[in-house]
Amino acid sequence: MENHQIEMGALKANGLEVPNVGLRSSVMPSWSLHRPVGRVLQSIRTVIFTSKLNLLLPFGPATIILYYTTNWHGMIFLFSMLGITPLAERLGYATEQLAIYTGPTLGGLLNATFGNATEMIIAIYALKNGMIRIVQQSLLGSILSNMLLVVGCAFFAGGIVHRNKDQVFSKANAVVNAGLLLMAVMGLMFPAVLHFTHSEVQQGASEVALSRFSSCIMLVAYASYLYFQLSGRNNSYSQLGNEEVPNEDAAEEDEEIEISMWEAITWLAVLTIWISVLSEYLVNAIEGASDSLNLPVAFISVILLPIVGNAAEHASAIMFAMKDKLDITIGVAIGSSTQISMFVIPFCVVVGWMMGQKMDLNFQLFETATLFITVLVVAFLLQDGIANYLKGFMLILCYLIVAASFFVHVDPQSSDDD
Repeated sequence: MENHQIEMGALKANGLEVPNVGLRSSVMPSWSLHRPVGRVLQSIRTVIFTSKLNLLLPFGPATIILYYTTNWHGMIFLFSMLGITPLAERLGYATEQLAIYTGPTLGGLLNATFGNATEMIIAIYALKNGMIRIVQQSLLGSILSNMLLVVGCAFFAGGIVHRNKDQVFSKANAVVNAGLLLMAVMGLMFPAVLHFTHSEVQQGASEVALSRFSSCIMLVAYASYLYFQLSGRNNSYSQLGNEEVPNEDAAEEDEEIEISMWEAITWLAVLTIWISVLSEYLVNAIEGASDSLNLPVAFISVILLPIVGNAAEHASAIMFAMKDKLDITIGVAIGSSTQISMFVIPFCVVVGWMMGQKMDLNFQLFETATLFITVLVVAFLLQDGIANYLKGFMLILCYLIVAASFFVHVDPQSSDDD
């Protein structure tokens, strides 16, 4: 005992502090526990309490309460729309943070994927209940909303902020996306033409068989597109000139890392799940909201529902465009349309096949023609690789024409069975 005290005294005499072993063992667990808890609280404060739009978050739980306590379908529809809006905006924020770690190409793909997760879950839920026309119209509306409204608002906002110059983006990537969209139009057009020309070998069966075969081909094409995008080959196609390089560097300098990569991934998963929950109540209230608001179900499915579902892409595309990062904007908006047309719609056909539902690619002539004209207009506006507020304003006006068309359009539900 005396020797131990002498050794401790010698160490203190040499200026070395001897830690209290008992005190250290009691402090370390609390310190190691305090750091993760503090990190979680900091992440919650950053994501939840830094956006004024999150004042609309209480509308989410209010939607669930109204759904189980009242029959006010119009209010349920309105509250669910308001509740999803801030969640979608935060989804765009989390994806923007993740894009800092993954790069613009993978970041745009992730944004499109998480943005379309809601539509895919809604589609599978509706397919399970045999609501094939709701699936078709909502997915078609998502494509139209992304290509016209989202891209239009992004180009308009970016053009206003950078009004003294034309913003540029990769022409090659835009052309590839336009080609895939035209391929999707081809896949949707032939089953509709086959049905309405009454030229099927087997009435009803040939249309479904062709849709399932075309869906498998479209899935293969989209998988090839993903490999092409993520293999690094596309880097040689995205060089627009020497002026783009300092522009990208300046954009990277403006980025601020506020949450870690795994925190961003966690928030993406949590927000996607919560959006999907509210979207289910939103879909269930469509028919009741149509009666109470005196709006056609087709207008709600094609116009109103996709505006909420695409809020994530909408917010993200505008944010990136205002930061002069048009390649990510195109990847988010046009990439989302490509993903819905080449992956989500064929995937729903295959899932319906496994469920025993006759989900096909016959979206009716009116919807197919609308999609065809929309793809042509957007492809022509994107072919020069230049964006400005005039192009954005033109796309917004085109979307208003489409919205007015569906407002006066009656869905020929009985023709499906003829």
